[in-house]
Amino acid sequence: MKENHMPKAGITRQEFLKRTALAGAAMLMTSLEGWALSTADKKIKVAVIGCGSVSNSYLPQLLSSEMIEVVSLCDIKYERAVAQNEQYKVGAKTYRNIDEVLAGVPFDMLVTLTDMQVHEELNKKALLAGKHVWSEKPLANSYKAGKALLDLANSKNLRLWGAPAVVNSPQFAYMNKALREGKLGMVSSAHGQYGHTGPHWSAFFYEKGGGSMPDLGVYNMTTLTGLLGPARSVMAMLSIVKPERTVDDKGTIKVEVEDNAHILLEHDNNVISHIMSGFNFFDPHGHVASDQMLHSIQIYGDQGNMRLLGYDWETNGVVMDTAETGSAQLVSTDKGGYQWQEGARVVAESMVTGIEPKINVEHALHVLEIIEAAHESHKQGKKIRLKSDFPFPVIR
Repeated sequence: MKENHMPKAGITRQEFLKRTALAGAAMLMTSLEGWALSTADKKIKVAVIGCGSVSNSYLPQLLSSEMIEVVSLCDIKYERAVAQNEQYKVGAKTYRNIDEVLAGVPFDMLVTLTDMQVHEELNKKALLAGKHVWSEKPLANSYKAGKALLDLANSKNLRLWGAPAVVNSPQFAYMNKALREGKLGMVSSAHGQYGHTGPHWSAFFYEKGGGSMPDLGVYNMTTLTGLLGPARSVMAMLSIVKPERTVDDKGTIKVEVEDNAHILLEHDNNVISHIMSGFNFFDPHGHVASDQMLHSIQIYGDQGNMRLLGYDWETNGVVMDTAETGSAQLVSTDKGGYQWQEGARVVAESMVTGIEPKINVEHALHVLEIIEAAHESHKQGKKIRLKSDFPFPVIR
């Protein structure tokens, strides 16, 4: 992780960051190529921990790949692991906890799909045991802990990745290309939004370590920093609109973390972006977003603007207005097979092919620091400077 580096004499900060990003990418490629050579004619063996609702999206992706074999399923509610094993005809061993998984059938990579508050503990145990890790967001409970996980992975020549996979969509690629080609002129501002009326199936979303930012805002944060570059500082206002919620697993509970968040990000070149996320946003589409027409990401320049149609995890196209084209045009409507739940499959396959994926753990850690800084900004009522960075641009 690059922290507080200053440009060397004779080169600009932009040139310095580009060179260090390329060097980092080269190191990652070397790591992957070494792994790929050692796994010739061999599938990546995957263990999935957390067999709740999200596993219904992840398992079909993993099972669709000829390069992956799911060998273990685990859940603290053991019957769920058994049920998923049967429903998807996985043919895996089933376990009750992470210790059983690590002592059980050998595997190469852990896919962590549990309640977000325990991701850090599980990911650390897997890395200590010599396993690669793909983690649903967030990959740790704090930036410091996440950075320690990455240091641990590097020390053991292991790979660590964190959701989301929004940088994989063709629409992200289109918007990235438009910005790099200057289609919008001088960019100044951007906006992202994602919310619904809140999950009802589990209390962990509303407990300490949860909240609308690590569950929902994380998508917009990843997309906007991926398109505009790392955030240098954060200002935020957070609130709890509904102090009590009724959920399936615990009944009526007190909400401990924000269910309403507004975050300002300061990027390089005086660009400012704004994100709002919450568990109080009515959405007629709910979690079925294939027909969503909302402009969830909007970017403005002095020669044009563009809006992402649909959510950044369920992309439906890009609307472009530019001085060159005149009226609004709907472009980049082909999803190219992209699905939000493809991340674990993509990174597992990358370890067979040796081709570095667009998803980068330093990007995930940067977003984790943004979330932490937003809490601190709200608490102190002031701008919080960030120290993390990631290889940018995401797509060259």
